[in-house]
Amino acid sequence: MQDEDKKLFQEAVKNVKPLKIKSKTIEVSTSKPKPIAKKLIEDEKRVLLDSISDEYIYDNIDSEDGLLYLRNGHSPDILNKLKKGYWVVQGSIDLHGMISQEAKSYIVDYIQDCKKRHIRCIRIIHGKGIGSKNKEPVLRNKVKNWLVQKDEVIAYAQAPRHDGGSGAVVVLLKEYN
Repeated sequence: MQDEDKKLFQEAVKNVKPLKIKSKTIEVSTSKPKPIAKKLIEDEKRVLLDSISDEYIYDNIDSEDGLLYLRNGHSPDILNKLKKGYWVVQGSIDLHGMISQEAKSYIVDYIQDCKKRHIRCIRIIHGKGIGSKNKEPVLRNKVKNWLVQKDEVIAYAQAPRHDGGSGAVVVLLKEYN
């Protein structure tokens, strides 16, 4: 039976041409992946979180158009464009149900992720405070103060009614190449 199998195999592969291999031996990579410095990542995140103070208060008077902020040195036209939807919202996060510290961490992480992915325009849904203890928008005020402290933020404006209105803010981030 083995002879028949051998002849059958040889018949099946008689017209096959061997592959041209440049190397006589195939090299197998035995290098281990580089370790991930988890402690360094944790430390960097802590620094980013600590760079935003809960005590900082941006004295922004709510205009009839809602929350508005423009970093010094930028054209006022940016705010008009932001309010009119000139930039497409490329990402969105929802802070509903989060406590202050969770929301802060989430925003810091999200902005870092947007920076890496070259995302310029985002929406942050902070809510209107209807579900909070005193029915006040706690996160709304904290978010505006946190965003002002982030160097990546050029401007923000209250979201249009169809995108959350006074319960959300549209943020324009710096361009990173």
